Amino acid sequence: MPSTAVAIARVKRVAESVEQLREDATRRPELLATWWGPNGFTNTFELFEFKRGGHWKYVMHGPNESHFANESVFLEVQAPSRIVIHHISKPRYVLTVTIAAHAPAKGTAITWTQVFEDAAVGARIRHIVEPANEQNLDRLEAALAGDLLQHAHLTGLQKDDTI
Repeated sequence: MPSTAVAIARVKRVAESVEQLREDATRRPELLATWWGPNGFTNTFELFEFKRGGHWKYVMHGPNESHFANESVFLEVQAPSRIVIHHISKPRYVLTVTIAAHAPAKGTAITWTQVFEDAAVGARIRHIVEPANEQNLDRLEAALAGDLLQHAHLTGLQKDDTI
């Protein structure tokens, strides 16, 4: 009988942010590429179709000159509040990111949940995934705090630019 066990990695935050940055940080590939992934990683996006059923192909470049090809499909896009991504490269998982205004305090509540298709794989890499996800949210939090706005200014992007 197949196992119904799943491996889940989840992190939560409340970060200060500006609503426009919440929108831009998830839907604009040139900004997303600056914070996606753990510390020391950069990204090269080949394809970014930010819509339900859209494909996302990119390479993560590690600090040790390693390269990781990734491919995902957007299952749900209710930007910026809820994005569900099926990572179809190995390890396979479904990532749900929720980003919402946080009341009563000013800020943004962020929840990042990865559900691995193979519980054994998820359990085996949990020691890597959990701190990497925390670092990813550190980078997103910095972006939401305004670092990306500075980056956009330096690169000539305007907050009203669209992809």
